Amino acid sequence: MSASLALRPTLYEEVVPGGGHTSFVLKRGQLLRLTDIEGGANVSLLLLNAHEKSERLNLPDTLKCQHTARLTAGHCLYSDMGRVLAAITADTCGWHDSFGGILNAGEVREKYGQGRYQELRNGFFRNGMDNLLVEMGKWNLNLQDLLMCLNLFSKVSVDADGCFHFEPGNSKAGDYVELYAPMDTLVVLTALQHPMDPNPHYAPKPVRLSWSKVESDGISVLCRTSRPENSRGFHNTERLYL
Repeated sequence: MSASLALRPTLYEEVVPGGGHTSFVLKRGQLLRLTDIEGGANVSLLLLNAHEKSERLNLPDTLKCQHTARLTAGHCLYSDMGRVLAAITADTCGWHDSFGGILNAGEVREKYGQGRYQELRNGFFRNGMDNLLVEMGKWNLNLQDLLMCLNLFSKVSVDADGCFHFEPGNSKAGDYVELYAPMDTLVVLTALQHPMDPNPHYAPKPVRLSWSKVESDGISVLCRTSRPENSRGFHNTERLYL
């Protein structure tokens, strides 16, 4: 545990195993740290307004208003209402992918081969689409609500010809990213390999989740001030709580 996290009381901690999935409400003023335990992890993440789930993460707007596709500390994750669902307040990894999406069951089978429950039991091959839909169903959400997701810990670069390239080794053991919630945010995630990961073997990595309470929103200053658009995004968010 780093010194910065040690200074904040940890409310709760859990490990999501490789191939696992979970969902929860990250309450306003809480901080979530996601840690790559072994290195090479990938977390596919969806965010929604916990109280009005038709408002959800809009990656095109997130990238457009911050003039970047390289999401890292100082950036905000925007909803389709121009509000900040989460702010990236710390990041030792340095790059998180917004292009790659997730795989469905057929794509996993094509890439990794058969990995059925009948033979592998709890080690069966899972896929991002089904994992996210299982969690979304717990919140009365379904396939039509499954939109673009952010892939934490993964780096996908774009060359001069516009081709995507997955960059192996972007995240090392112990790397982490912290998300601060300026509003009550529903978090849905799964820990599976990135769709462009060249590893031919199904081998998703575990991640640790740690919740803490932030006594002051001063932790978000970097994100608020990194671009004028982010200041307006926080303003739009704070109007919800007047």
